Amino acid sequence: MTAYEKPTLETPEVEVVLRNFFGSNVTGVTPLKGGNLSAVFSFSVFDKEYVIKFSELAGSFETERFISSLLTTQGIPFPSCLELGKYKSFNYLISEKISGFILANCSPEQQRQLLPEVIQLLTRMNHVEIGKTHGYGFINKNGNGTHNSWREHVIAINAEDQTGTFWDGWHSLFKTSCLEKDVVDECYNRLLAYSTYNEPHRYFIHGDFHQFNILSDGQRITGIIDTNSKYGDFLVDLATLDWHLRKLDVTQEYQNYQQQIGISIHNFKERIIGGKYYNGLIGLRFYSKMGWNDAYFGLREELLNLTN
Repeated sequence: MTAYEKPTLETPEVEVVLRNFFGSNVTGVTPLKGGNLSAVFSFSVFDKEYVIKFSELAGSFETERFISSLLTTQGIPFPSCLELGKYKSFNYLISEKISGFILANCSPEQQRQLLPEVIQLLTRMNHVEIGKTHGYGFINKNGNGTHNSWREHVIAINAEDQTGTFWDGWHSLFKTSCLEKDVVDECYNRLLAYSTYNEPHRYFIHGDFHQFNILSDGQRITGIIDTNSKYGDFLVDLATLDWHLRKLDVTQEYQNYQQQIGISIHNFKERIIGGKYYNGLIGLRFYSKMGWNDAYFGLREELLNLTN
């Protein structure tokens, strides 16, 4: 398995797609940085800004359309989806652009000042009403989880057979990258032990909640983007945020806010550890596949020392 490369498109190709939907009123087509799996461009139609994303992964954006409706109808600032389509071998999604820039571009002091608002938004998002949906794990285009239990989901995403997914053939990484089987096996066994604490809980999980998917104007949080949505324990999202904003006391700030609004979280320590191993195993594979060796070894050490 070689390092994954996201789609490459030239601006004139993107303009062709956009003219088919908007006519000749499209201006300012500009590639955007970020997006590990998609090629992303911003553009304007008259005075309104939009985004188009391209991916070669099957079924890339159907779920995002459901998520957009789920979140925006409940007051969560997430891009509204306008169009889903196909161009050559690519799937694409056109959505409204949320104002602001990624939180990662804010100064450390700005990030510290915005952290309470980030945590408030995370809490609201995790507790949206998920209605008559059912299932755990990845959310499909119909809005349901793809597995009957959280444990079933955990086992499935760590199985060797991932045919037709981003992780197809991932065991080859043990031979072609820095990924170590003994480390993966050890972390997986710990994940299975701690995930028993996560299993009873079913909420909306963003799945990629960090400073590169949170938008701000420097004074306030303006929105969130790019989910990898699932149903399960909301502390999985906190584990992600805590890992990425490690210089801030994210977990303590989160616990203080939950206490302030009267939310009691039983087995917090065990559940957050379960969330960290869940995210961590995905991270180990991802970093090794992308060839990000320094990130891999940093995460490796944290996971192995997590329960010491």
